[in-house]
Amino acid sequence: MFYFKRNQTLLGGAFTFSELVFHAVVRGVRSGHSNAVLAIIMNIVQILALVTVFYLIMSMLGTRVAKIRGEFILFLLSGVFLFMTHIKSVGSVGGVGTGNNPMMLHSPMNMMVSLLSTAFGTLYTQVMSILIILFGYSVAVAPLEIQDPGGAFYMLILAWFTGCAVGVVFMAIKPWFPSTSSILSNVYRRLNMIFSGKMFVGNALGGFMLSCFAWNPLFHVIDQCRGFVFRNYFPRNTSWEYAIWVGVALLMVGLLGIFYTRQHVSASWGARR
Repeated sequence: MFYFKRNQTLLGGAFTFSELVFHAVVRGVRSGHSNAVLAIIMNIVQILALVTVFYLIMSMLGTRVAKIRGEFILFLLSGVFLFMTHIKSVGSVGGVGTGNNPMMLHSPMNMMVSLLSTAFGTLYTQVMSILIILFGYSVAVAPLEIQDPGGAFYMLILAWFTGCAVGVVFMAIKPWFPSTSSILSNVYRRLNMIFSGKMFVGNALGGFMLSCFAWNPLFHVIDQCRGFVFRNYFPRNTSWEYAIWVGVALLMVGLLGIFYTRQHVSASWGARR
């Protein structure tokens, strides 16, 4: 193990920790591709491909399923942006290496640095991709008008936070049940293809259908986001406070599981995968 001289002051420790997180974020962003710009471009292509698919589907079904008067492409983007941010956060945080990862053998590195760097790296990639897409559409096609950009951005952060919280739970399960954790993570992400509410709004759902979607914090976040994006939509069946409390609860459970796992970590766990 490499020797690392620890700081004696709280401020020095905070700067060192921030520096470690920054370098880990850069490493994480460039892990998918040697060029960080190309990594962002690949993410933009994924988002645009998903938007195109949903645009074709909803064009065949008829735009009236949206139940919102306004820019149709903005309706799609508001759902896909938050969906991709949430799903990417679940996958990246849930796949963070455990305590027996070789990177953990370096003294400055620890589990919290790895967790935060992965989460902020995902947020950076998604925010940059969203800004580029919105800017490109506004310049090349038509200006996009968002009623409350601050509230919409807050919903984006909330989608990222809840995705990270779910990912932390899968991260805590992974050392004990590697295969089960991967299966559950894939099942959760596939369920959100249907139950995230990307293609419709909460006000259009009846009692039974609403109960099928109300468990999902991402459904609440997307529906509330459209209330900030569109001037004439007022979400009545969802609550962003619910998403916050679910995210906090899952984060606490996941962190407790991670700290418990660190006390029982074993190098032989790598052979179980």
